[in-house]
Amino acid sequence: MSDKVAIRRLITGVPGLDEIVGGGFPEFSFNLITGSPGSGKTTLAHQIMFALANREMPALFFTMLGEPPLKMLRYQQQFSFFDQAKISTSIRFVDLSDHVAMGNLEEMLRRITKEVEAFSPALVFVDSFRSVIQEAHRQDQATFSQQLFTQKLGIQLSGWQATTFLIGEFWTERGSHPVLTVADGLLSLEQSVHRNSMVRKMQVIKMRGQATRPGMHTFRITSDGIEIFPTPLVDTRKALETSKQLRNRTRLATGVPRLDEMLGGGLPSGYSLLVAGPSGSGKTILATAFLKAGVLKGEPGVIVAFEQTRSQSWNRTLDDMIRAGQIGLINTRSPDLSIDEIVQHLIRLIHQMNATRVVIDSLSGFELAIAPTFREDFRESLFRMVAVLSGLGVTVLMTSELEDRYIDLRFSPYGSAFLTDAIIVQRYIEVESCLQRVMSVVKVRASVHSTEIRRFEITDDGIVIGNPVSEFEGILGGQPTRTKASKSADKGETL
Repeated sequence: MSDKVAIRRLITGVPGLDEIVGGGFPEFSFNLITGSPGSGKTTLAHQIMFALANREMPALFFTMLGEPPLKMLRYQQQFSFFDQAKISTSIRFVDLSDHVAMGNLEEMLRRITKEVEAFSPALVFVDSFRSVIQEAHRQDQATFSQQLFTQKLGIQLSGWQATTFLIGEFWTERGSHPVLTVADGLLSLEQSVHRNSMVRKMQVIKMRGQATRPGMHTFRITSDGIEIFPTPLVDTRKALETSKQLRNRTRLATGVPRLDEMLGGGLPSGYSLLVAGPSGSGKTILATAFLKAGVLKGEPGVIVAFEQTRSQSWNRTLDDMIRAGQIGLINTRSPDLSIDEIVQHLIRLIHQMNATRVVIDSLSGFELAIAPTFREDFRESLFRMVAVLSGLGVTVLMTSELEDRYIDLRFSPYGSAFLTDAIIVQRYIEVESCLQRVMSVVKVRASVHSTEIRRFEITDDGIVIGNPVSEFEGILGGQPTRTKASKSADKGETL
C-alpha cells in the first residue's frame, strides 16, 4: 500500500505540449505562461482552455488591461480549436479592466473571489497578469502587497480546486517577481527573427512533481493553433538493441547489384549510409534505386527532399513511386524550419506508412532549408536525428554534396561521417580528356567490404557498375597517372 498522493494530470491535447510538460498539467496547479508580445501566450491559453473546458470542468477567463473580450474572441475564433458552443456554457469571460485601472489589489482579489465562487470553475485564466503588477507600481502599491496578493490568489484558487494559468510578460524580470516562487509550473515562450525567417521556441522552466522534457522546443502557429515539436529523446540502449537485432537478421539490396557485392552482400538492415559526391555524380539516382529495391519487396520508404521539387527534373521512377503511394515525401521550403520539426514529421510518416527505408537528399540542402538560427547546432541535431531513426529500426541513406575538387578526399562538410555505419564515395576521374564516374566503399562497420575503385555509368536503367580502375588510367585524386603508351614514348620506344 502506497502513502503517496495521486495527482491527476490534465491532458490538453495541444500537439507536443503534454509531452514536454511531463504528461499534462497537474490538477489544481498554479501555472505561468510568459513571453514577449506576439510569442503566442494568449493563443496557447485559449487552446488549452477550449481543449479542457466542458460542463463538468467549466473555465473562467479574466481579461485585464490588454485586449477586451470581444476583440480577443474576434481573432481567436479564426482558429479551428475555437468552439462557439462552449461560450457562456462551459467558458465565461470576465473583464476586469476597470478594477485594474484603480490599482487596488485588495479589491481586485475580492472581485476574482466573487466570480470564482459564483461560477465554480475548474480552470481559471488571468490575461494579462503583468498589467496588474504594472498598475500597482503606478499606484505606488508596496512590494509586500504584490507578494501578498499573489500568494492569496494562488492559495485561494488551489483551495477552490481550480487549475490556474496566469499569462504575462514578467519572465524577463524573473529575479524580482514573487509570483515566480508561488508558481507550480512555468512555461516560457519566445520568438526570434533573422532576415526573412521567424522562429518560435518554448521552454518548460519548471513543473513541480514531474519530469519535463529539457531544452528549447520549437513550435509553430497555424490555423489549427499551436503545434510544438519536442526535441527527440535519444534512447541509446534501445537504439543499440534494435540495431543489433536488425543487423543480425538480414542485409538489404541497394538496387545496384555489383554495389551489393562491394558492400559485402548488401547493406545491413538498420544501418545508416552516407553517399558523398560532387554535383551530377548520381547520388539521387542511387538513392532512388535503394528505395525501389524496398518497394519491389513490399517495403514502403520515405524520402526527405531538399534539393529538388516535383516540378523539377526528378527522375520518373521516383516520381511514379511517390504518386503510387509507395514512397512518402517530405518536401518543404519554409524559411523557418527546425530539424526537430522535420524529424517529428518524418517519424509520423514512418509510422503511418510502416516504412523501413528512409532517404535524406541531401544534407547540404537540409542545412540550407532550416532557419539560420538552427544552423550552428546542425551537427548536434544531425546526430540526434540519426540516433532517433536508428532506434526506430529503419535503414537510412543520406546524400552529401561535395565540392568538385580532385585533390581532397572528404566525405561531408559537416563532420558527419562518424555518425554513419557505412560510406560510399562517388568521384570523377579524367581519362583521355573525358570525365568518368567512379565509386568506392570507404567503410561498412563490422563488415568486410571491397576497397576497389570502380567505374560506373548512369543509363536509362539506372546505375551500372563496371570494372575496377586500372593504375595506368587517367588522373585520379589529382595525381596524373600515365598509360603504357605515354611511358613508352618517354623512353623513345616504338609500339
